[in-house]
Amino acid sequence: MKFVNEFRDAKIAQQLAQEIASLVTQPWTIMEICGGQTHAIVKYGIDELLPKNITLIHGPGCPVCVTPIERIDRAIAIASQPDVVLCSFGDMLRVPGSAIDLLAVKATGADIRIVYSPLDCLKIAQQNPDKQVVFFAVGFETTAPATAMAIYQAKQLDLKNFSMLVSHVLVPPAMEAILSSSDCRIQGFLAAGHVCTVMGYNEYIPIAQKYHVPIVVTGFEPIDVLQGIHLCIQQLESDKAEVENQYTRSVRREGNIKAMELIGEVFKVVPQQWRGIGEIAESGLGLQDNYAAFDAYQRFPLPLISHEVDRKRNTESDLCISGLILQGIKKPHECSAFGTICTPEHPLGAPMVSSEGACAAYYRYRKHDAMPEIHVKSIHVKS
Repeated sequence: MKFVNEFRDAKIAQQLAQEIASLVTQPWTIMEICGGQTHAIVKYGIDELLPKNITLIHGPGCPVCVTPIERIDRAIAIASQPDVVLCSFGDMLRVPGSAIDLLAVKATGADIRIVYSPLDCLKIAQQNPDKQVVFFAVGFETTAPATAMAIYQAKQLDLKNFSMLVSHVLVPPAMEAILSSSDCRIQGFLAAGHVCTVMGYNEYIPIAQKYHVPIVVTGFEPIDVLQGIHLCIQQLESDKAEVENQYTRSVRREGNIKAMELIGEVFKVVPQQWRGIGEIAESGLGLQDNYAAFDAYQRFPLPLISHEVDRKRNTESDLCISGLILQGIKKPHECSAFGTICTPEHPLGAPMVSSEGACAAYYRYRKHDAMPEIHVKSIHVKS
C-alpha cells in the first residue's frame, strides 16, 4: 500500500485545499468526466474540502450508464436464443432494459457468463463449438484495445462461433456535445487518466482551444483529483485554456501507439446513442468491414425490438432523472427516488447500478445524508 497511501495523505490534501482556496477569486464550475473520479470525490469528501465557490459536476464518464436501452434489449434478445452463450462484464447484468435486465434472463435459464476479459470468450468459444458465443463489449477507449485484440485473435483462429455486440463509446465527442449545449455551465474539465493512457491527449487540444476551457488529465486517488483541480483553477484564474497532464506516471501525450493502431485496425468511428443523452456524432466504435463477420448485429438478425417499435416505452422510469445526472445538470441526491424507490438492489436507472455510476457513489457514501460533514482525516483511513 506504500505507493497508494502517498496519494491519500491527509496533510498533503489539506495543503492542496488551502492552496486552491488561496487562488480562487470567483466562482468556477469544473466537470470530472470519469465515474472513477466521481467515486473518489464522494468517498473521500474532496468536494467538502474545497471553497464553496468551486462546484464539481459529475460527467457521463460511466460506460455502463450510457449504454443505450436498445443495446441492453438486444443483448437480452440474443441471450434468449437457443444455443447461445452471452458473456459480459458483471456490472452490465443489473442495468435495466426497457422491461427486464440480463440477470433476470439468466435466472430463467439463459447461459449468461461473467468474464473479466474479452479474451476469456475465445476460450469459451473453443470449448463450446456447438454454441454461439457473444461478448457484450462495453467501455470507453480504456477497454477498446482488449476488445479489438479479442476480435483480431478470433479472426486469426478462424472462430466461426464467436461474435460481439459492440457498444464502445468515445470521450472527446461527448465533451464537445456537453460544451456545445446552450445549457452548458462547465468552465473546466478533469479528463479521465485511464482513457488518456490509451489515447493520449492530443485530441483534447483543439477542444480546449475551440471552447476556451482548460482540460487537465487527472488520476483517481484523492491527491490526484486535488492536484487536477489545482491545475485547472490556476488556468481559470489566469484566463488560460490548455491541456495539462497531472497523471504523468501513466499518461503520455501520444498515448499507447500500439493500442491505438490495433483499435484502428479493428474498429471504425460511428454515431452512437448515449443513454439519457441521445445520439452523439462520431462518438462510438463499430467493426471495420474486414471484421464484419464477428458483428452480432449481423449474426443475429432479430426482429425489431422495443426501442425500435416503441420509443416512448423505451425510457427510464418517470421518477428517474439519470439523463440529467449523466449530463451534469442534476446530482443524485436531487432525485426524489434516490435511496428510497431507487437502490442498487432495485435500480430505476443505470447510474445506480454501475461501480462507476454517480448514484451508486452517493448511495454508498452519502445515502443517509446527501451532504454530510466530511473530515479531512478520513482521506487516509476511510475504506
